[in-house]
Amino acid sequence: MSSANSITPELIHYLSGALDAELPPNVLEKAKHHILDTLAAMVSGSVLKPGVLARQYVEQQGGPEEAQVVGSSMVVSAVNAAIANGMMAHADETDDSNGSAGIHPGCAVLPAAMAMAERQNANGSDFIKAVVLGYDIGSRTTKALGREEMRARNHLPFSIGGTMGATAAAGCLAGLQEEQYRDLLSYGAQQASGIMTYPRDVEHIEKAFIFGGMNARNGVMAAEMVQMGFTGVYDTFTGDGNFLVAYADNPDGQQLVAELGSRYEVMLTNIKKFCVGFPIQSPAEGLLMIMDKHVIGAADVDKIVARLPESGAHTVNDRDMPDINLQYIFAIALLDGRVSFEAAHSFERMTAPDVLDLRSRVTLIGDPELSGAQPDYQAIVEVTTKDGTVHEERVTSFRGRAENPLSREEVGEKALDLMEPVLGNAQSKELIDAINRLETLPSVRELRPLLSV
Repeated sequence: MSSANSITPELIHYLSGALDAELPPNVLEKAKHHILDTLAAMVSGSVLKPGVLARQYVEQQGGPEEAQVVGSSMVVSAVNAAIANGMMAHADETDDSNGSAGIHPGCAVLPAAMAMAERQNANGSDFIKAVVLGYDIGSRTTKALGREEMRARNHLPFSIGGTMGATAAAGCLAGLQEEQYRDLLSYGAQQASGIMTYPRDVEHIEKAFIFGGMNARNGVMAAEMVQMGFTGVYDTFTGDGNFLVAYADNPDGQQLVAELGSRYEVMLTNIKKFCVGFPIQSPAEGLLMIMDKHVIGAADVDKIVARLPESGAHTVNDRDMPDINLQYIFAIALLDGRVSFEAAHSFERMTAPDVLDLRSRVTLIGDPELSGAQPDYQAIVEVTTKDGTVHEERVTSFRGRAENPLSREEVGEKALDLMEPVLGNAQSKELIDAINRLETLPSVRELRPLLSV
C-alpha cells in the first residue's frame, strides 16, 4: 500500500474524534453489557491462579498510584493495573469473544481503557466510548490481516488484535492531538505479538497474559509514551516492512476503516451465558432445554450423544480443566439443573462418583456436517432416557451470541453469579446498578469501592 492511498489519515481522524461522537442507544446499551461482563470476569478471576499471580507481580513493582487492581484495594500504576486486570479478565473462559474477528476483545480493551480512565480521571461516558472504539479497532485489525491467514502463519490473532484495540482505547483517553495518533498506532503495532502455542498452556496462566494482560499493558504503554512526547514512524501501515505485510501475505488495509461509525464491532461480539469454553455453549444450552422441556434429571439418563464441529469437539473432549470438559459440564448440569461458575471450576467434583458415572454416559462426536454449518459452533444433543425414549435438540445460535444477545437482566444474573462469592451480594448488586447507569458517572474512580475487597 503506497502512502497515496494510506488508510492512516482516515483512521486517525476517527480515533481523535471518538470521544466527541454520540453512540447510538443500542450500541451504548450493548457496550455496558460487555463492560459489566468483563468486570465480572475480572472479579471472579481475581481469586483464580492467574489473577492471584498477576496481583502478586504488580504488588512488587511500585510506581505511582493511578489505577485500581480489581478484587483488592491496591492502587498501582496504570500500566501495572492493566496487566493485572487483563490477566484476571481472562483467568479462565468467562470473557466475551468476537467470532467474526477471532479475538477476545473485552479482556484486552477494557483493562486498558479502565486504567487510563482512572489515570486521567475520565467520566463514565468517555470510558464507554473508549471501550467501543477499542472493540472496533481490535476486531478490524484481525479482519484486515485475515484471522485464518494469521493462524496459518502462527501469528496469534487474540494478542495482535487485542493490542491494537487496547492501544486505541487507552490512546483516545490520553488527550492526544490528531497527528499524535500516528505515533500511537506505531507504538501499538511494534508491541503487537503472539504465537499459536497457547493451547499447550494447561494452567491458563500464560494464556491469561497473552489474551489479556500483555495487550492491555501494551496499549497503556503506547498511550502514556505518546502522551509524554514520544514520537514514532509517520505511517506504520505503509512502506517496506509495514505492520500489515508483517502479519499477512494478502492484507486488506481498508478493513481497518470500513464502516467506522456505522458498524460497531461490540454489536458483533458474543457474551457467554455459561462460564465454560466457547464450544460448550451450544451443547450446554441444548441439554438444559431438553431437561426443562421433558422434566429430565440425572436419575433418568441412560446415555447422551453430543455432536459438535470437529475442532470444537477436539477442544472440549474430556479435558483436565473442568470448564473446558464437556462431559463434566453435562454431568453437573444434570445433577444441579444449571451450570454455575462455582461448579464449572470445581476440580474436586470432577472425580466425585456421581459425576464420574454421568461422564461415562456422555459420548462426544466431532461431526463434519456441523464443521461446515453456519452459523458456526452449532450443536446437536441427543438424550436417551432409561425407558428408551430419545430426545433431541439442535442449537443453531446459543443465547448470548451477537445475533441472539442476552438481555440486561440476563447479563446481570451471570455477573452476580461470578461476583457474589468475591464481593458479596449487596456490593455486587450495587456494582451492577452502577454499570447500568455508567454514562452518568462523573468519574470512573467512583467504581473503586465497588471493585474492592
